[in-house]
Amino acid sequence: MKIGIPKEIKNNENRVGLVPGGVRQLIHDGNEVYVETNAGVGIGISDEQYINAGAKILPSLEDVFATAEMIIKVKEPQAREIALLRPHHILYTYLHLAADMPQTTGLMDSGSTCIAYETIQPEDNSLPLLTPMSEVAGRMSTQIGASYLQLDNGGKGILLGGVPGTRRAKVTVIGCGIAGTNAIKMAMGMGADVTAIDLSTKRLAELDDLFDNRITTLFSNIENIENSVINSDLVIGAVLIPGAKAPKLVTREMISKMENGSVVVDIAVDQGGCIETCKPTTHENPTFLVDGVVHYCVANMPGAVAQTSTYALTNVTLKYARMIAKFGVAEAAQMDEAFKKGINIYKGDLVYEQVAKDLDLKYTELNI
Repeated sequence: MKIGIPKEIKNNENRVGLVPGGVRQLIHDGNEVYVETNAGVGIGISDEQYINAGAKILPSLEDVFATAEMIIKVKEPQAREIALLRPHHILYTYLHLAADMPQTTGLMDSGSTCIAYETIQPEDNSLPLLTPMSEVAGRMSTQIGASYLQLDNGGKGILLGGVPGTRRAKVTVIGCGIAGTNAIKMAMGMGADVTAIDLSTKRLAELDDLFDNRITTLFSNIENIENSVINSDLVIGAVLIPGAKAPKLVTREMISKMENGSVVVDIAVDQGGCIETCKPTTHENPTFLVDGVVHYCVANMPGAVAQTSTYALTNVTLKYARMIAKFGVAEAAQMDEAFKKGINIYKGDLVYEQVAKDLDLKYTELNI
């Protein structure tokens, strides 16, 4: 199969869909790999390294799409990339369609087949291709929140862990999956006073055990969320429903009652966000104020630590890239139910039911 690796064009996105080690493996499997020039320059991977791994370098995005059958990316395709997709293409990347009508309809109109990293799901309900980026984003959320609590960044001027004789910052994490747990780990490590909120009492019990009863665990309901948010210095939204829009759990009214200079970070913003006042931002302009509260809502947070993120991501995406290249989408889906759940659009038809419901679009059952 001819496989293309374009340079990411989303704002300040320096990750790349495949590293030289992955190129070498795919070529060893009998495929051809084409990489856009400077695709890996943001993380220190040169064209020469790709060439040494066996790839061919192409001069433009357009050349990659024109040559390749499968496109491996990191972030959802931008309008310029969607315009280049054709019915024979297989797009393999993060999509997050449930909160993005233009992207969804554009991909459907292209007639292509689109596989989303974030909905590939084994029987244990884990999300192996989302996990490493959730780990990165969770850890970053606390680090970034701590930074924006500084006066020079518009915050109230509080140190997350305080010092002896002063109070520690109050941090509330809503949603305690992979991202939320990593946010808690970082907040605990920095000495904050942490509250974890989740719908699963089992998960709360696990967290209580994991952190040796040093955090406050609360069941997710309106009252607990409201009280915790209002009294927090930093709120981290980490709610994920696979393939669906995140529910709005933190309201504008709650935000308005927080102290000026407080900070919110919404990790779920690429799925619509779980904080009502959040909207996607970029690394170029990452924050905005609502009622005196600093909002950080960058939709590709891991792009800021692109080297760590790229290697962590490609460790888990290569398995399915090899499967697609060897067997094709239809046969791979018959072989692997987890992979089958990753197919969001098949030959132009929307085959992921939750996305169809969220966007009120026609759902077509996947028959392969």
